[in-house]
Amino acid sequence: MQGYYKKKEETERTVDGKGWLHTGDVGYIDGDGDVFIVDRIKELIKYKGFQVAPAELEAILLSHPAVEDAAVFGVPDEEAGEVPVACVVRRRGAGEGEAEMMAYVAARVASYKRVRTLHLVDAIPKSVSGKILRRQLRDEFVQRIKPAAA
Repeated sequence: MQGYYKKKEETERTVDGKGWLHTGDVGYIDGDGDVFIVDRIKELIKYKGFQVAPAELEAILLSHPAVEDAAVFGVPDEEAGEVPVACVVRRRGAGEGEAEMMAYVAARVASYKRVRTLHLVDAIPKSVSGKILRRQLRDEFVQRIKPAAA
């Protein structure tokens, strides 16, 4: 890629001196040589120096039989930098609560990846293309806890 048309600053931020395009995607190549994109660098949660991928925690939550949909994002924390927070849409008729779902995730991940707060919601906001609007969820969550913290 040579760069963005008539956008020099964006090009300088995205394309390095050797011509490599830095997309901000996080992925891996499996043994067959297939490439998998699993998250975005901007969306990674930085917990005490560790990086936590929201998509990994969402996949675990979605494997729980009581979970219809889920979104995970980081919120600021004085001690840790950021902590993982989840919003979950519970399946109709499911009785499991926040504590059970958090324990389910905790049993399947390293301690630094544990979800610290889980909220049951009616819906997960998504873009027209189906992408989770994590920034919107995060902003709404931070606004909700500000009055409580003041």
